[in-house]
Amino acid sequence: MLGASRDSVAVLTRALAERESAGLPGDLSEQVYSVADLLGRENQLRTSLADSGLPEQSRQSLVQSLLADRVSASTVELVSLAVSQRWSTDMDLVVGLEALAAQAAFARAQAEGTLDATEEEIFRFGRVVDASSDLQMALTDPALPASTKGAIVDTLLEGRSTEATRQVLGYAVGHLHGARLDTVIDDLSRAAAAQRERVVAEVKVAAPLEPSQHDRLVAALSTMTGRQVRLNVAIDPSVLGGVYVAIGDDIIDGTVATRLTQARRAMLDS
Repeated sequence: MLGASRDSVAVLTRALAERESAGLPGDLSEQVYSVADLLGRENQLRTSLADSGLPEQSRQSLVQSLLADRVSASTVELVSLAVSQRWSTDMDLVVGLEALAAQAAFARAQAEGTLDATEEEIFRFGRVVDASSDLQMALTDPALPASTKGAIVDTLLEGRSTEATRQVLGYAVGHLHGARLDTVIDDLSRAAAAQRERVVAEVKVAAPLEPSQHDRLVAALSTMTGRQVRLNVAIDPSVLGGVYVAIGDDIIDGTVATRLTQARRAMLDS
């Protein structure tokens, strides 16, 4: 992907991460994958939705007319956000939605406590593919439909993998878009690892954070923890100003309310 598409994927990744604390719909990944599959097959529709020369409102209205009453409101919202971004090519929109769907599957696995198993299963599947030329030929055969390739994955993983593993691999093998199979599997492994490395910071502020403030706080906390930090921001006027951050058992209290309390105690002690 070129710069514009990479930036757009980052926007989608951040948007989904911000929704994780409220809980994601269980079928979000499946629905986003279905939209990506549709756009991959429908050239004219894909071109229209990825065309930044068309007004953003027109592209979003097309998404609404296409998906309303067919998928969840969360799916419509995220796909609408996707088509409002700039994409270097129309196929990058499809690949971006596929990455979003995989992230949603990994987020669900994380919530269910199966993400570590999912990450290990994807790694092991990659090693199995590397060791079998017959399997490689079957999963990369252009004459076989995506559904058949997905069925091969289901058969191989039946009874020995998480739902997230079956879902992301079952989709990916049928939608390589010209990429090497081992590269696609490695990309899924990295995406699962990235999800595992995310931590949630509970943040209290007196007023909503500006986007630049949000980004600076994420960058600072990520540097401090050495992990990718997602903010769960609560508006609490009682803090008066500043910011309160809790990451696990670690507390950073830089609120005006706390500083005033400390100042009053110091005056009383003196």
